[in-house]
Amino acid sequence: MTEQRTYGDRVGVVTVTYFPGETLEKFLDTLDKATDRDVHVVVADNASTDGAPEKAAERENVTLVSIGENVGYGTAANRGVAALDDSYGWVVVVNPDLEWEPGSLDALIEVAGRWPRGAAFGPLIHDLDGTVYPSARLLPSFGRGIGHAVFSKVWPGNPWTREYRQENAAPTERTSGWLSGSCQLFRREAFDSVGGFDTRYFMYFEDVDLGDRLAKAGWQNVYAPSSSVMHIGGHSTARASAKMLRAHHASAYRYLADRHQGLLWKPVLAAVKLGLALRVKLETRKG
Repeated sequence: MTEQRTYGDRVGVVTVTYFPGETLEKFLDTLDKATDRDVHVVVADNASTDGAPEKAAERENVTLVSIGENVGYGTAANRGVAALDDSYGWVVVVNPDLEWEPGSLDALIEVAGRWPRGAAFGPLIHDLDGTVYPSARLLPSFGRGIGHAVFSKVWPGNPWTREYRQENAAPTERTSGWLSGSCQLFRREAFDSVGGFDTRYFMYFEDVDLGDRLAKAGWQNVYAPSSSVMHIGGHSTARASAKMLRAHHASAYRYLADRHQGLLWKPVLAAVKLGLALRVKLETRKG
């Protein structure tokens, strides 16, 4: 019988880096104003050579975990979380190209105190121009997911995308199917109970998958818009956009295939796989 692990009340922050550049310094500077707590930061680096992770590690509260190769987002995040001892009962997994609003991390922790079955807590995320990103969404059912994948580029206002992205939902504190992986506060007990991120996902859909598995294990994903952060976005993925596009479609297929198993689904999944491959080809050619 596995011994039940107990966790303390300390807060750790894990950020996955891949050539983060100057964004990492800004991330750390704004984090200092996001909480009154003493927060330890783990930089889980996927073989960057720009020197930014090493510079960050010169700070007293930062530890660098050098992975030595690009293992993807979820795998690196898991290794970063594993570098924290059991005194850390709360872990933020967050992109480095994000800037914290003053008090935003403390606001997330305050919300967590109101949800005893809350496993993941996501802040309101806005872009540079103030546009709110739809970061709390429904899970992509087969029909909703395919409708969004097929029509989102050519018909942005289609009903499947609107429903999936929950863009018309008011920014109120509520449960959600899943939360954007760009910034989430996790209850360590819940995160570890489901094994963290599924390492089969190199990039994309690892947050969707985790949100689904947490909910199936009896936990909740909670949108907490009383906390607000700004996400610059795309800094590292811009280095290999064609590769990232292929990774996105591969992850989308994996998510659907995992949840629709059996002989009856095989022809449907084969058609989906072909459609996604064609879309990658068209988008890559267009780029």
